[in-house]
Amino acid sequence: MARTPLEKIRNIGITAHIDAGKTTTTERILYYTGKSHKLGEVHEGSTTTDYMEQERERGITITSAAVTAVWKDHRINVIDTPGHIDFNIEVNRSLRVLDGAVFVIEGVAGVQPQSETNWRLADRYNVPRIIYINKLDRTGADFFRAAATLTEKLGINWVALQVPIGIEDQLKGIVDLVEMKALIWEGDDLGAKYHEAPIPDDLKEVVAEYRQKLLDTAVGIDETAMEEYFEKGDVSVATLKKCIKKGTISGEFRPVVCGSSFKNKGVQPLLDAVIEYLPSPVDIEGIKVAPEEGQDEHAERRIIPATEDGPFAGLAFKMINDKYGNLTFVRVYRGVLRSGDQVLNTSKGHKERVGRMFQMHADKREEIKEVHAGDIAAFVGLKDTATGDTLADPADPVVLERMAFPVPVIDISVEPKTKEGIEKMTIGLQKLAGEDPSLRLRTDQETGQTILSGMGELHLEIIIDRLKREFNVDANIGAPQVAYRETITKPHTEIYTHKKQSGGSGQYAEVKITFEPKERNEGIEFVNAVVGGSVPREYIPAVEKGIKVQADTGVLAGFPTVDFKYTLLDGKYHDVDSSALAFEIAGKACFREGMKKAGPVILEPIMDVEVTTPQDHVGDVVGDLNRRRGVIQSQDMAGTSVIVRAHVPLKEMFGYISNLRGMTKGRASFSMQFHHYDPVPRNVADEIMAKSA
Repeated sequence: MARTPLEKIRNIGITAHIDAGKTTTTERILYYTGKSHKLGEVHEGSTTTDYMEQERERGITITSAAVTAVWKDHRINVIDTPGHIDFNIEVNRSLRVLDGAVFVIEGVAGVQPQSETNWRLADRYNVPRIIYINKLDRTGADFFRAAATLTEKLGINWVALQVPIGIEDQLKGIVDLVEMKALIWEGDDLGAKYHEAPIPDDLKEVVAEYRQKLLDTAVGIDETAMEEYFEKGDVSVATLKKCIKKGTISGEFRPVVCGSSFKNKGVQPLLDAVIEYLPSPVDIEGIKVAPEEGQDEHAERRIIPATEDGPFAGLAFKMINDKYGNLTFVRVYRGVLRSGDQVLNTSKGHKERVGRMFQMHADKREEIKEVHAGDIAAFVGLKDTATGDTLADPADPVVLERMAFPVPVIDISVEPKTKEGIEKMTIGLQKLAGEDPSLRLRTDQETGQTILSGMGELHLEIIIDRLKREFNVDANIGAPQVAYRETITKPHTEIYTHKKQSGGSGQYAEVKITFEPKERNEGIEFVNAVVGGSVPREYIPAVEKGIKVQADTGVLAGFPTVDFKYTLLDGKYHDVDSSALAFEIAGKACFREGMKKAGPVILEPIMDVEVTTPQDHVGDVVGDLNRRRGVIQSQDMAGTSVIVRAHVPLKEMFGYISNLRGMTKGRASFSMQFHHYDPVPRNVADEIMAKSA
């Protein structure tokens, strides 16, 4: 296969809220680019990218899948990502290594919570993006209302590149505002066939309005284009496309296209927009190296540009274990790597030999002998490389910017049904946790139970299902537990003396520490304010370690303590009896005593819940959320439905789906995602502490 020039490669992700049509859009892309010759449908369980048994059974995407397609001499590497919040880690790590993204927005509901979360992730990684308003064939669809939610919910500057011709069951095509022509599709099933036509008379006023908005916004970012515009009163198509690409990559504005993937209308122009406006690896500045220890992450850092000439550098962003062994997905940022080459894992400081390499097409693979800058490929044979690790040529051992992973909010206990299953379960869970950084595995020191922490009930349910199918382990599952936290509400200074004498050398350490509350999500901060050597310098790390270890089990109910600052003010030591261990013990005890007097409280995760319900059930839904200690945030109409948004404690949401279905005769749906931690009410705190006693 001929090598595609870097400027003709597009690495893109397709992301959306659940049920916005993202996987269907990916299927249509594969069909129209000739990569597949049969249209897969989500509702039939026949899609290419939803290849896991659990995905096909449930009709949802669980794991991101990479596929490669060719459109008009451009190679498009597409990653289809999940829309369910429980699998948001897949969106996170995919956006981290992509050069562009297509955000699929539902034409009835507009911007939904998962799209907001994904948008913030794309902002964090500075990913250029196109917005595709889909499902305009549905009853209640409204392109202009859905587009208005881009301003309301995301607060962005957007420009329409297309407007629909017809809506709902009358959707016929689109008007291209760049080239000022109509594209009409010939029926729903023959989606590959469309023809150009004059712009319909009844749309000319709307088209003129949105064309003018497009010109005003796009031309304004390029001086040469502005001059052309002032001279002629318009600009050439080539100039306008250049301006749109420049604005898309810089983030000055976000282009909006539209269609109905399921009805096969609008996908080819979406592909055109991907190659016209989203960047190739050489259109963006490259990837930053990770900040050095102690360096401010906003400080200026070296940038690794996309080039085949320099020493190899790539980022491992995903791991999977399948029937062929352990696969590590790598985005190549610089250089060329051949099968059998040795690389340095600069994150861990050890060498790895790359075995075979594959170009992935969902769960199918094509062996390749080398990878180049701009490629996304899967490596076999890496022994100790994890998600987020950098692989580099030892000649330039760079560490690329790392990923941020979400904190799990829900725990379950897991134990095999037979003693023989213990080893198999341990191996299986370790492999699954190795694939998924949002899954945490630990052993409860008091009970000896294996505790699995994840992003939600569905996330953990899928993991247990995979444990059974892939590792043949039947497990007993403990009831879901909320991942509570503890914190303090007022400052307190504590002095603690650790003294132990039992023949021979004793132990002695005294510390004076001030504990102060911090804002939520600010973490734990240590300040050394010792003057005059009252605590020798070599013992100060021991005090810090003692506090951090003790903070893992809190003082109220054994939950980790978060968001506090502790300042070591003073202390005393003994020439003979003091040691690092003595100061570590003193730090632990000072924490236990001091935190009890600093107004300790238990925090619980509060979820952002969105319920979409028919109008005649709104009262029931709102009343039920109120009974669950929920605080209603908004109620908005979306076609014939109402979207209710509320903040509800996670503890009250276990098993909610069955209640909701019963209440609304199965007609309502909901999604939720972690929003923030809040102190629990006194009666709930008493109940939690009684259970932990």
